[in-house]
Amino acid sequence: MVQLVGSLRKELADSLSACRVLVVGAGGIGCELLKNLVLTGFKNIEVIDLDTIDVSNLNRQFLFQKKHVGKSKAQVAKESVLQFCPTANITAYHDSIMNPEYNVEFFRNFMLVMNALDNRAARNHVNRMCLAADIPLIESGTAGYLGQVTVIKKGLTECYECQPKPTQKTFPGCTIRNTPSEPIHCIVWAKYLFNQLFGEEDADQEVATLENSNTDGDIKRVSTKDWARSTGYDTVKLFNKLFKDDIQYLLTMDKLWKKRKAPLPLDWLEIQKLGKILEVTGTGLKDQQVLGVAGYSQLFSRSVETLRSMLADKGDGAELVWDKDDPPAMDFVTAAANLRMHIFSMNMKSRFDIKSMAGNIIPAIATTNAVIAGLIVLEALKILSGDVEQCRTIFLNKQPNPRKKLLVPCALDPPSANCYVCASKPEVTVKLNVHKTLVLALQDKILKEKFGMVAPDVQIEDGKGTILISSEEGETEANNSKFLSDFGIRHGSRLQVDDFLQDYTLLVNVIHCEDLEKDVEFEVVGDAPDKAPTPPSAQEDKNVANGNKDSAEPSTSSKAPAEQDDVLIVDSDEEEPSSSTMDVRMESGGHKRKLHDAETGEASAKRQRLDQPLAADEEDDDIIALD
Repeated sequence: MVQLVGSLRKELADSLSACRVLVVGAGGIGCELLKNLVLTGFKNIEVIDLDTIDVSNLNRQFLFQKKHVGKSKAQVAKESVLQFCPTANITAYHDSIMNPEYNVEFFRNFMLVMNALDNRAARNHVNRMCLAADIPLIESGTAGYLGQVTVIKKGLTECYECQPKPTQKTFPGCTIRNTPSEPIHCIVWAKYLFNQLFGEEDADQEVATLENSNTDGDIKRVSTKDWARSTGYDTVKLFNKLFKDDIQYLLTMDKLWKKRKAPLPLDWLEIQKLGKILEVTGTGLKDQQVLGVAGYSQLFSRSVETLRSMLADKGDGAELVWDKDDPPAMDFVTAAANLRMHIFSMNMKSRFDIKSMAGNIIPAIATTNAVIAGLIVLEALKILSGDVEQCRTIFLNKQPNPRKKLLVPCALDPPSANCYVCASKPEVTVKLNVHKTLVLALQDKILKEKFGMVAPDVQIEDGKGTILISSEEGETEANNSKFLSDFGIRHGSRLQVDDFLQDYTLLVNVIHCEDLEKDVEFEVVGDAPDKAPTPPSAQEDKNVANGNKDSAEPSTSSKAPAEQDDVLIVDSDEEEPSSSTMDVRMESGGHKRKLHDAETGEASAKRQRLDQPLAADEEDDDIIALD
């Protein structure tokens, strides 16, 4: 007769109490997961999260209370969970999982790793560390009512990077600066303006190729920040420059307005004369109301004054960081974006709408996090029982499928032979202009940003073993400002790239190309996440992105664009291949459902049964940020 401990077989219960597991992330999914783990019988848990608790977390991250605001999520989560099970041995790290001390040997201390992350870079990194350590990884993500859980096991399943994920959408600089046609253009402009005035310019890189030239013909130009400082951040001068003088300058470009409606400049004094009564439209909460031009002018003035004081308090050379949960910063972006919308004849938006777009947010649903956390534990029990082959990718749908199922299990896909991460000999081909690509761009934009490396070392296979990039500080900094061609790199050259932290080696084949599309610096041959396979169904699939920093991109694939991450909806309740062709945007990452990316960070299409169509997904938004 089988001996039970609670609802588990005694052997499995003993395994749970003895094994060490790592939880990466203590946000929406992480809080639910930690509670589930201790109540299931896990005794040795380590949790890591770099984030601190914000007021906006309290509606769904139930381990936190108002008194905890500003404290470490990992540490407070540990203290709260111990109240459920005081005998548990929990270690909390208030740190980034990408720090060098959390190396392959660190990961080998665990029998299982569970991701509850909110960004793609960290997901990529944990994926590689688990592959290097040969430790099973359970990846998860949520986006509103959608969610996904999947298992990654070296040599048995697809890894998180087997299928390309789309990058966060960018917008042409000329459109943002000169001819905005959608509210999102004005919001991106306002966020960029915040960085120009108070922070680090182009910190979010949301505007493609924004030019910051120091000269314009024979006219010397001063940076926006220096000019603003010289005026003492005078709100009237700032207002008239941004919304009057700059607009009048645009009007001198006659060709721009032959087929477009010309913008209408705003003058501070005229608005103050006409704006005694503040018009307000919309009902409901304050953040859901839309003010008039006078109201947003005053909000602009107040926010500039507040931000100026905050900057002054930090001292010379200080910078502010834009955060959607920082009221003065959000006030500034709301006011500036709406004033620009008015100038370009667009309907203005409420603070709530702008925050959603500016923060790339899809609202998080507490019950979605709870369901996904429960599924993570169920998959963990299979792994610890030695039944990895029974693990599944499971999708949580918003609506029941034709068989009245909300949860759809799919068989795990095998590793992709072409994956540049988990293949036996990872190799990739990159098309670029060797005469225009700097070594620094190769390091930062291609190796770190595109291929997710942390500290790459690059050696040219030229017979001499020339070191192009070294992870040792200062060794190759002199190379950064040189072009690849300066080192003899040409069409057909091969670069061996090693990231010792990730225990990862990648061979890069270089294809020289002088006719790349405008504003495109490089292309990965065969990697076109923005050109996802057309789904069999005529209906559009829906993207999923976790709108709070709680969700994670689906661990396995996404053959379609996904930044933030995607979930694929399958209308069958029977197990199917969890084809990485699925896209799901989750808090941080991808979904396997065919959903368009939000991301986060990032949609993919999932393989469906031949006799059943995929559930329809909503159309992809311009920006999706996974929380």
